[in-house]
Amino acid sequence: MACDKPQIDKDGNGILFYGDARVNFVKDIEGQPNVFLMEVQAELERDTQATPEPGQFYMIKGSRSNVTFGRPISVYHSERSGKTLKVQFMILEKGEGTKEMRKLLPGDMLSMNGPLGNTFGEFNNETNGRMAIIGGGIGVAPVANFASSLPNGSYDFYASFKSGSYGLEFINAQNLVITTDDGSRGIHGMLSAAFTKETIQTNGYKSVFACGPTPMLAYIQSVCQDAGIKCYLSLEKKMLCGVGACLGCTISTKDGNRRVCKDGPVFDGDILEFSKPNGTRRQPLSVGEKADLSVTISGVKFKNPVIAASGTFGFGQNYRGFFDVERLGGVSSKGLTLEPKPGNKGERIIEITGGDINSIGLENPGVPHFIEHELKEMLALNTVTMANLAGHSLESYVKGAELLDKTEVPMIELNISCPNVKAGGMAWGMDPSCAAECVGAVRKATKKPLIVKLSPNAPDLIGVAMACIKAGADGLSLINTIQAVAIDIEKGRPYFDNIKAGMCGPAVKPIALRMVYDVCGAIKKLPENEQVPVIGLGGISKWQDAVEFIMAGASAIQVGSATFANPNAMVEIIEGLEAFMTSHGYKSIEDFKGIAL
Repeated sequence: MACDKPQIDKDGNGILFYGDARVNFVKDIEGQPNVFLMEVQAELERDTQATPEPGQFYMIKGSRSNVTFGRPISVYHSERSGKTLKVQFMILEKGEGTKEMRKLLPGDMLSMNGPLGNTFGEFNNETNGRMAIIGGGIGVAPVANFASSLPNGSYDFYASFKSGSYGLEFINAQNLVITTDDGSRGIHGMLSAAFTKETIQTNGYKSVFACGPTPMLAYIQSVCQDAGIKCYLSLEKKMLCGVGACLGCTISTKDGNRRVCKDGPVFDGDILEFSKPNGTRRQPLSVGEKADLSVTISGVKFKNPVIAASGTFGFGQNYRGFFDVERLGGVSSKGLTLEPKPGNKGERIIEITGGDINSIGLENPGVPHFIEHELKEMLALNTVTMANLAGHSLESYVKGAELLDKTEVPMIELNISCPNVKAGGMAWGMDPSCAAECVGAVRKATKKPLIVKLSPNAPDLIGVAMACIKAGADGLSLINTIQAVAIDIEKGRPYFDNIKAGMCGPAVKPIALRMVYDVCGAIKKLPENEQVPVIGLGGISKWQDAVEFIMAGASAIQVGSATFANPNAMVEIIEGLEAFMTSHGYKSIEDFKGIAL
């Protein structure tokens, strides 16, 4: 790839803007549940800094944001007076970043850099004759900006929407044609109901400029090729940098890889290669048909697959003041050791980007106290109780299991991340042989279903998982926290007395998902009578995360630190799961469990 030319003025200063812009307004578009218009105002440092041209975009995000990277948003309209630049963005709320923007208020600040990408004007200079401009959905915004830069009546404009219309205020077309899927405005139907090869030939179009959903762009490319005219298409792709450095937004073309942010977003339609749709869209469940969220794990039935993770939910009582705990599929108890444990000294928690590092040290009242006091309250909840059992010696594990076996607790979750004194302090779950020894001993001490919780720090996680299954595990849960370190820069020493501690939170989710995927894949290769269920956990904070883990093979999921930030997180996940299953036609969790393997 050729070296990009620097965007600088004659004095060597960059012509792009990066800084905070003030929000002037955010307005919902009438009749559109997820589209809004936002205007921001930026004060440029120099006269030589660029003014956005039609087709270009900015990377933007709220100055105070939960997302790391800006979102690429095309310019809908802009005005400049001296060094004061006003830019309007018409935005479709799609994810966390755009959801945050929709909540911004006048006077709030927005982080913005740009203008980025090429322009429609670069290609307009190559064309002669009558043109058609086409926008689909939110793709209307950049082509409407382009249309507003052209002489009145010099083009025809086609706008396609699901329902209603928007973004047409600055358009002065010779002919404005609107199509809607529901027939609420203009022609009833998709773009193909109004724009065809015959339309091109009848109107004498020499070129087409368009932006919209990929299927629509592929259709435009096809009919333009059939009609023998040029088309120029503005594409959308996820980006990190927006300036061509990360190569994350490349697309395959007839001329090799091209970057949407730097070589586009506007491309000559002749070089684009659109892939065929992968599969058909699933149909929702029938009206009145309800999704069944219940799952059965090792003979124990859960009303839904959402379980409160050990160490984050106490013994099921802490969050009862916020929501109905009985809505949960299950609750895993605080980690229990045979004897009471005071936990670690010194600092125990520190917040980091995307989560926390904690060094609690398994503070708990001990198994006998739990059986006599806390267990009764847990069992009274209309949800599955899991007793999380930890230990430092084989004897303590066995004795704890023997005591729990005599109770009504329906299931034991065995934490093998504790140090094995005989192995020099290495956790039981770090080595397949040590893990098998611990699981085998506990298996003999109890007839209750035994779910073994695995450590992500094991060098051979699949080896440990297979050893646990062979030793008698009825199921596996993973992952436990990831070993991490924090440094107190004022004291110049480790933040935690034990130096190493456990990292958790949304930042670990992709790693946890990969490990669950790998373990479930390995289990799938076993003979059917040797396969065991997996409970996935690690960074799950929203229903989409839960769906990913289930598609990766998990029978259920556990939610931990997300509850600290949002006490209603698990309820929202349950509701989101049910809505997803209904909209995608999944009658049960089994219908989509492991489909990504």
